[in-house]
This record gives sequence, structure tokens and C-alpha cells, in this order.
Amino acid sequence: MKEMHSTSGHGGAAVQPHHEDAARTWSLGGQHYDDISFGVSDALAHAAQRLNPQPGQHILDVATGTGWSARNVARAGAHVTAVDIAPGLLDAARQLSAHLQPSIRFEQADAEQLPFADGSFDGVISTFGVMFAADQQQTARELARVCRRGGRLSLAVWAPGGAVQDFFGVIGQHSGEPAPEPSPLAWGDPDHARALLGEDFELWFEPGINNHYFDSVEDAWHWYARGFGPIRQVMDSLSPGEQAAFRQDIDDYHGQYATEAGLHIRREYLLIIGRRK
Repeated sequence: MKEMHSTSGHGGAAVQPHHEDAARTWSLGGQHYDDISFGVSDALAHAAQRLNPQPGQHILDVATGTGWSARNVARAGAHVTAVDIAPGLLDAARQLSAHLQPSIRFEQADAEQLPFADGSFDGVISTFGVMFAADQQQTARELARVCRRGGRLSLAVWAPGGAVQDFFGVIGQHSGEPAPEPSPLAWGDPDHARALLGEDFELWFEPGINNHYFDSVEDAWHWYARGFGPIRQVMDSLSPGEQAAFRQDIDDYHGQYATEAGLHIRREYLLIIGRRK
């Protein structure tokens, strides 16, 4: 069994102080956040298949949410440790994953300070997760540190421009919060990803399109208002009139994806595949 406990210099608080607000926001979705993962499940499957986990390997899922990618990896017979900053999502992940064998180990931890020894894992996966950590360079260093030489990396990240940038733009217009710098979407630029990871990993890139379907903009609104923490957080901060304006802007965003059969949302992403040098 590999040593995966905290080591000197890598302990401390489970969540970095500058991530505490984000932890509260993402927790708001609770078990309903699993629906959000279902909506991007084609991309999550892409990431798990490219990781190619093997029975008995030790795999780390960083920013696991409700554990969707951890379960995708565990189905191959790997021993999975899954971490997130959001306690509300971890509680849901434990409940949703309780039936699996070998069982998944869930714990609260921050991507910028992973509480594991160097080279603890045969592979590391993160699906639309680590890209939201504030310190991108430190996050990349931690991914490399905990992955053994020859181990695999699989990161699904949203691409700059396009559907996801526009979606977060609508949320940002109503939240009053400044856009993070650097943008989390910078991970979706292969040159930026090479600058972060290329010293430690041999890298390959596969662009992808996530396909998500709804009958109507009303269905889409309720889906996200239940399970997507950033939308719930904004709604909680607004007056009734402001809430109505926010919902209208989200409905208008989703309305542009209308087809005869209903909504078909296409979101551009990049899969970053790595092998530890």
C-alpha cells in the first residue's frame, strides 16, 4: 500500500484561506450538483478513459465535486482517493459512492496544498476542477509532486471563448465580483497548459465538445438553480427584482441553443493528457 498521509511541509489547513468563499459557494449545490456533473458526463468519461486506470492502481481525483469522475475511475478496480474544498459536495459524494468496492476515500483538501507524500499516486485526474484554484502555478506543482514518475495525468478544462466563458460572463454581470486573474479558462490554452505542466509532464491535447440537452429554458434554469453553487450564491444575494433580471439573462443565454427538439448546448473543452517525466 502506498504511503498517502500528510508529510512535513505539506500539512496545514484543509482549505487555503483564499478558497474559503469558493468552498461555501460550491457547497450550496449539495447532492443536486451531481446533476451538473451528469450534464457534462460525456467529457468526464473522456477524461477517465484517457487516464486509463488499471486494477489496483492508486488514483487521485482532485476537486471531485460529488465524485462522478472518482466513480468512473473506481469502476476499473483502481483504489481512488478523492478530494475537494467543498464539504457539502463531499458529503454528497460519500452518499452517492457508498456502494462501490473498492471504496473511494473522500477527504477535504485544497489543490494548492495536497496532503499526500511525493509520488503517492499512479495517476491524477481532475475534471473541470483544479482549473478554478487561484494559484495556477502552485496547483500545477502539486499535481506533479504527488504523481509518480511514469504516472498519468488527465485534466478536463473549459476552453477560453465560447459557451462556458459566456455563461460565466452572465453570472459575473450579476454577482458584482471581479473576474479572477488569471482566468481559470487560461488552462484551456495549450500554450498556457505547457507553461504550467510541461516541465514535469510529457503532454498531449485533445479538444472536445460537451453536449447537453434540455427541453426548454425553464428546465435549464431549474437544473442550475438547484445544483450550481455560483448561481445559487448570486440568487441569494439579489433582491426579487434583481433575481428576475438574472433569471431572464440566463434564460436568454440558454435560448440561443434552441433547436426543434429542444435545447442543445455545446461547450468547448480541452483534455490535457500527461505522463510524469
